[in-house]
Amino acid sequence: MGKLRRRDFLKLTFAGATAMVMDGNIAVPAQASVKPFKLKDTKVSPSVCIYCGVGCGLLVYAKDGKVVNIEGDPDNPNNEGGLCAKGATSFYVYSNPLRLKKPMYRAPGSDKWEEKSWDWTINEVAKRILKTRNETFVKEVGGVPVNRTEGLVQLGGASHDTDECYLLSKFARSLGIVYLEHQARI
Repeated sequence: MGKLRRRDFLKLTFAGATAMVMDGNIAVPAQASVKPFKLKDTKVSPSVCIYCGVGCGLLVYAKDGKVVNIEGDPDNPNNEGGLCAKGATSFYVYSNPLRLKKPMYRAPGSDKWEEKSWDWTINEVAKRILKTRNETFVKEVGGVPVNRTEGLVQLGGASHDTDECYLLSKFARSLGIVYLEHQARI
C-alpha cells in the first residue's frame, strides 16, 4: 500500500463522516415553529420578595386573573433583577396546590383543623386582641402613667412597604403595644 498523503487522509475522513451521517437516514426538512411568547397579554405588577428583610424587587405577571410568572425586578436597587434561591421559588409559593387559601382553625384540645369564614376569623382575632389588651394593660408604674400593654407585640415583615409599616406601627401604638419590631432588624 502506498503512502497516505494529507489530502487523501482528509478526503477519506470527510467521506467516512458523510457515510456515517447519511447511513440510511433521509434528510427531513426542519419543522421548527415559533412558540407564542408566554408573557404576551399579561399584566405586570411590581412586588417585594416575602422571604427576608432585604426587600428584593419582583415582577409578578398575571393573565386572566392568574399568576403566570414571577421574576426579579431589574429596576430594584436591592437586587437589580437577581434573586436568591428562595426568591427564585416565589412562583411556587403561589402555585403550590397545598397552599392554604381559606382560614383554618383548630379549637383548644382538638386534633382537627376546620375551615372558617374570613368574617368569623377577623372577628375572632379582634376579640382576642381586645381581650389580651384589656387583661394586660398597665396604666401606671410607680405612680408614673405609662398606658401600655405588655401582652401583645407587633412584628413587621419584609413584604411591608414603608407606608404599611407606618400604619401598622400607629395601629400598634394606639393599642398600647410597646414591643414593636421589624424583620429587617432581626
